[in-house]
Amino acid sequence: MKKLMIVFSMLWLLGNSTSYGQDKSKVMIMEIKAEIDPRMTRYVGLALDHAEEIKADYVIIEMDTYGGVLTDSKDIVDRILDLKAPIWVFINKDAASAGALISIACDSIYMAPGATIGAATVVQGTGEAAPDKYQSYMRSIMRSTAEHNGRNPRIAEGMVDERIAIDSISEEGSVITFTTKEALKYGYCEAEVESIEEILERNGVTDYELLFFEISAVEKVIAVFLNPFISGILILVILGGLYFELQTPGVGFPILAAITALILYLVPYYLNGLAANWEIIALFVGIVLIMVEVFVIPGFGVAGIAGIAMTVGSMVLIMINNDFFNFEMVPMNDIIIASLAIFGGLTGGVVLLFFGGVRLSNSSFFKRISLTDTQAQSEGYTSNFNTGMDLVGKTGTAYTVLRPSGKIMIEGQIYDAFSRGDYIEKGDTVKVLEIEGSTLRVRKVAV
Repeated sequence: MKKLMIVFSMLWLLGNSTSYGQDKSKVMIMEIKAEIDPRMTRYVGLALDHAEEIKADYVIIEMDTYGGVLTDSKDIVDRILDLKAPIWVFINKDAASAGALISIACDSIYMAPGATIGAATVVQGTGEAAPDKYQSYMRSIMRSTAEHNGRNPRIAEGMVDERIAIDSISEEGSVITFTTKEALKYGYCEAEVESIEEILERNGVTDYELLFFEISAVEKVIAVFLNPFISGILILVILGGLYFELQTPGVGFPILAAITALILYLVPYYLNGLAANWEIIALFVGIVLIMVEVFVIPGFGVAGIAGIAMTVGSMVLIMINNDFFNFEMVPMNDIIIASLAIFGGLTGGVVLLFFGGVRLSNSSFFKRISLTDTQAQSEGYTSNFNTGMDLVGKTGTAYTVLRPSGKIMIEGQIYDAFSRGDYIEKGDTVKVLEIEGSTLRVRKVAV
């Protein structure tokens, strides 16, 4: 009996020692060390989702940013305020503008020596101060966020509006930016610290494991395709694929490459909140208009011009964070880079079509995927589609549209035919000028 009790005691101790080993606090570390934009919003959302999945006991943001887009910073603040676990921010250098707002939303603020927080005036894409409606909105967010975490809301407003003067803190004409010492003095920093470990020690967290959040391989790939240079290359592939598919219908590879490039172009921008639904719809409407102009409407007119304008315009808009043609908050540099990427891709596509088309059609790869061999009579090939009939000079009707190739019907028989660049409608009367191989060259006959 005594031996049995010893065994049970040992098992109990073993079980408890195991459970003790599993009681370590989970501390998830994430970084905000870039511009606040849709990409950062997506990163923060993924990080906080991960924190909830692993049931992190604490979340610490290591901050070093000069700010960014107001709407994205508001989305990040909402996510932070909704998080149930304590979330602390470690300002390792700068928390300016949107970075200041995000820091104020955290439960506790810790700053490294020499760090700063503040200067949250909203600016336009040109770098000038945005209209007062944006400043008023930012003031209200800063005020309510500060109140939520027990900080002086007047100081938070003073970080936005230079017209707000606060005794012994700021004078009218300058927005508030605190150093670490000043933030400590006025309640915008809990402590000056050198490291994340020091933050945990100050809060009595001793038995813990640090879990550094990293985006998945898929997210890293998506980030690569958000590069404007890559976007330009994808546009080039889209154009080249469509062109070579039209040149050799049925091959399949060019159109598959074009569709793949289009997906790789659209999906990353959509997932990161840059591509709005209406922008994607406008892109496809533009493509449809171009196809209608090429395949349905003769000549080149309104549909083609409108299609090109919608396609190019929507591609530019997809790459920048505009609010339905409102560019006040879009940095001019972003607009320039997006425009250069689109027009660079289009220019490269045109160059590819004119100078690379011939080389590609003569390459061994292209010959493997398409029928390019000439079946000469000297090699034993013959063609007897006309069964000895002399069709030169005969008239018939266009069985399909000729632009410039298609099919015609003569005396109940259908033949391949082409015109010398003329657009011939289905049903028009045509006359055979000559026979070239197995194809008839025709012209339209005026009725």
